[in-house]
Amino acid sequence: MSIILAQTDTTVGFLSADAKLLEEVKSRPLGKEFLKVYPSFEAFKADGNRVPKKYKNFVRRSEKTTFIIKNRASRIVKNNPHLQVLQKYPWLYSTSANKSGHKFDKDFCISKSDIIIEDSRGLNECSPSKIYKLNFSKIRKVR
Repeated sequence: MSIILAQTDTTVGFLSADAKLLEEVKSRPLGKEFLKVYPSFEAFKADGNRVPKKYKNFVRRSEKTTFIIKNRASRIVKNNPHLQVLQKYPWLYSTSANKSGHKFDKDFCISKSDIIIEDSRGLNECSPSKIYKLNFSKIRKVR
């Protein structure tokens, strides 16, 4: 599998189906989970994920929002330019395009990517997604 560099729905990021490859590129600590992005709510459910019943509408209607359910971070993409990249896959791991703990560096990102997808938005660091942790009884905003 290869590493894709693209402007995601929130900020510029690396995408891949291989978590070990992303760990290696980012020099990230082993065992730290990656965010999984899905092109639709149906793909999210098909991967074996469940949303607590009382939060289903909140999850479906949220944009640029990451949800942590049972210690798995997931995001359903609704943004059209980024969605076009994801529709070719059932899901991909996603992470910010930088070395772990460092700021965005375009030269570093380009050198570590196998595929570069640049649309009309270009490749620039933007604000990250909101993060909510959900369980069956409560919701907590993490970021």
